[in-house]
Amino acid sequence: MRRLFLVAAAVAAAATAVPLAAEAQNRRGQDQEQQQRDEAAKKRKRDSEWGNNQSPLPALRNAGPCPFVKTLYDAARYAEFKDGREASAAVAYTGEIQGISAGCQYKDDEPIKLAMDVLFELGRGPQASDSRKTYRYWVAVTDRNRSVLAKQTFDLPVTFPSGKDRVQVTEKIHGIEIPRATMTTSGSNFEVLIGFEVTPEMAAFNRDGKRFRLNAGAQTAAAGSNPQPQ
Repeated sequence: MRRLFLVAAAVAAAATAVPLAAEAQNRRGQDQEQQQRDEAAKKRKRDSEWGNNQSPLPALRNAGPCPFVKTLYDAARYAEFKDGREASAAVAYTGEIQGISAGCQYKDDEPIKLAMDVLFELGRGPQASDSRKTYRYWVAVTDRNRSVLAKQTFDLPVTFPSGKDRVQVTEKIHGIEIPRATMTTSGSNFEVLIGFEVTPEMAAFNRDGKRFRLNAGAQTAAAGSNPQPQ
């Protein structure tokens, strides 16, 4: 189990508490409810576009909504090619974040405590030099303006069994803590992003929508063909 402690010294989304009159408090409450509905609608749209497979961990009692948790599109997949040649016969190692399960807990003015299970599917292509590979991935907490409040990188060592070209690994990342400036700062003010540590070339490959299956090249390489990326 990974234990990740992310602490933000200053949270842009949390304003300094100021005493408000009852009418102003009601108006702010209505604005926050509308804002949360808008954020929820945006999240559903992003999840639909990015293909996120997010289901909650066992329900926890919260004072408000949890932070949005998702993969960053440019870093959701890992595709390593020999000599930088984008062909299935040149694939060395691949990876994809297949799904995220997340749950959070907070009340009063306590920090948000977040736990995640992240499912990775990892592949070995015809140009893989070893049955072992250490991937790297990162977890970042941002505010609504996408300013990074904290980020941490992890190693993910994998051994491919003999005769197997893919493995699935579930990483349990618990102990994420996000401080809140006031009791009224909800989890919807934050996002938690996950992605592979990729090169600029890999990010561009993902951004262009190219992809290979995780066992790409296993059969085509033997046949001597070089199909293009999907």
